[in-house]
Amino acid sequence: MPATQVLTKVDYLGKKRRIGLLGGTFNPPHLGHSIIADQVLSQLGLDEVLFMPDNLPPHIDSKETIAAEKRLKMVELSIADNPNFGIEDIELKRGGISYTYDTIKQLTIMHPENEYYFIIGGDMVDYLPKWNRIDDLIKMVKFIGVQRKGFEQKSKYPLMWVDVPMIGVSSSLIREKISQRCSIRYLVKKEVADYIEKEGLYK
Repeated sequence: MPATQVLTKVDYLGKKRRIGLLGGTFNPPHLGHSIIADQVLSQLGLDEVLFMPDNLPPHIDSKETIAAEKRLKMVELSIADNPNFGIEDIELKRGGISYTYDTIKQLTIMHPENEYYFIIGGDMVDYLPKWNRIDDLIKMVKFIGVQRKGFEQKSKYPLMWVDVPMIGVSSSLIREKISQRCSIRYLVKKEVADYIEKEGLYK
C-alpha cells in the first residue's frame, strides 16, 4: 500500500458505518422527528442518524416553506443534545429539486465507508413508484418504513419496517397552532420554540 494512501474506516475495520438518513422539510422540526430517528437508530443498531433538510421536495404537495437557513438552524437546535444525531445538508448546498437518487449517488461517492438507510414515513410509501429512478435507487440504499396511522405496511419495494410509537404531531399542526397563538410546548424542543418566537415565524 502506498505510504500516502489514507485508510478509511471500511478499510480498517472491514465493515461500513451504518448511517440513517431522515429527510424532510423540517418546517419546523418537532419531537416526532426525534422519536423516529432515535427508535430507528436503536432498533437497527445504526451508528448515526443524519437529519437531511431538503431544498425543493418533489413528492409532496407544494406548500410555503421558510428560508433554508432558518430550517437548518432549527434542526441544529432540535438535535443538539443527542451525540448520535447529525446533519447532512447536501441537498441545501446542491439546490434545485431534491431528488433522492442524486443525493444517494453523491453521498456514496463521497463516503464509500458508509452504508445508508433512508427513513420514510408510512405516508410516503405510496409515493415510491413516482420517485425519480426508484428502481435504481433501491439498489443503492436500504429503505426503512415507519408506521403512520391510516397507512398500510406494504409495498412492492423492499422495505424494512420499524415499529415506532404513534405520535400525532406534524409540522403542519405546529404551524397551525402558532398561527392560532396556541402553545407548542412539548411539541418541539424549547430551543426551537424560542427561535420561532424570536424570528416571528409562522405568524
